[in-house]
Amino acid sequence: MKKILSIDGGGIRGIVPGQVLVALETKLQQKTKNPDAKVSDFFDFFAGTSTGGILTCILLCPSKDSPKTARFSAKDAVQLYVENGDKIFDSSIRHKIMTFDGILGEKYETEGIDGCLHKYFGNLKLSELLKPCIITSYDIERRQTKFFAQQDYALWGDMKDFLVKEVCRATSAAPTYFETELVKSISGVSYACIDGGVFANNPALCAYSEVRNAKDNPTSDNMFVVSIGTGSQEKRYEYKHAKNWGEAGWVKPVLDIMMSGAAEVTDFHMQKMFSAHGNQDKYIRIQPKNLGDADPAMDNASKENIQALVELGTETAENCPDLDRIVDALLAGPDPVEFEKKH
Repeated sequence: MKKILSIDGGGIRGIVPGQVLVALETKLQQKTKNPDAKVSDFFDFFAGTSTGGILTCILLCPSKDSPKTARFSAKDAVQLYVENGDKIFDSSIRHKIMTFDGILGEKYETEGIDGCLHKYFGNLKLSELLKPCIITSYDIERRQTKFFAQQDYALWGDMKDFLVKEVCRATSAAPTYFETELVKSISGVSYACIDGGVFANNPALCAYSEVRNAKDNPTSDNMFVVSIGTGSQEKRYEYKHAKNWGEAGWVKPVLDIMMSGAAEVTDFHMQKMFSAHGNQDKYIRIQPKNLGDADPAMDNASKENIQALVELGTETAENCPDLDRIVDALLAGPDPVEFEKKH
């Protein structure tokens, strides 16, 4: 049974799945009576887009003293946003003037996010992450999807290996928010990448395909997938306003619609594929439908909004009917659904 964790994109709203993972990790520690247990210990494969890609890399970052042990807890991962959100989504007065507050250039400078990522990862390589994973991005020069996969290093060596901090910048380089990231493989090949959310804001289907094509060719019969979103978009675009929009009017809305739509389509396909073989219990989607007091904007890193997102994530976990079932499944033997039926 391949146990898979997938985390959506969503900027600062990554706090929401982060808090769900904090609750999940706490339950796993209580159940195993191991206070040092980490989320990465219980899943076999990980997938992340944008903020979900950053969370994935943090969870899979090895300890400096013990390279086979996770360095960070789920709580440590969330702290990237709670403690540094205002640094990540920040720009100097000079930058705002030069870009007309993001109209003539990217909205935010990269010093903040670059500094945070270097603090967490240093010069860690993708190949050094603890578990197989796939991080999404899009190569604008080659006009093709770019998947950063930890497991590819075993087959291709340095040409498929990258610095983790650059992978995280690539997957989170959301158009209009951050400048395109020029990622260079360890072998020296460059890729001009933007946020993977432009085609796979929910990377669960990417994870399914990657695992499905492994040597043992597992099907949905042999998978258990947990997919966590960053909250459904509630913002509506009224016809009377949108009907006459031109390029300038559609820039931000189309990015928002494209990312949320891509996530919904992935969830639709995952549900259909798993239910087609009677395995609907082996795919779990956690996605808060109501953001409550939290702002749906990807870049609102005010103290008030960060606190609202923390509360939303905590509430989502507390009211999630599947969280205990996930714990049992992760601790079960080869078939978590059969385990649940017997217990």
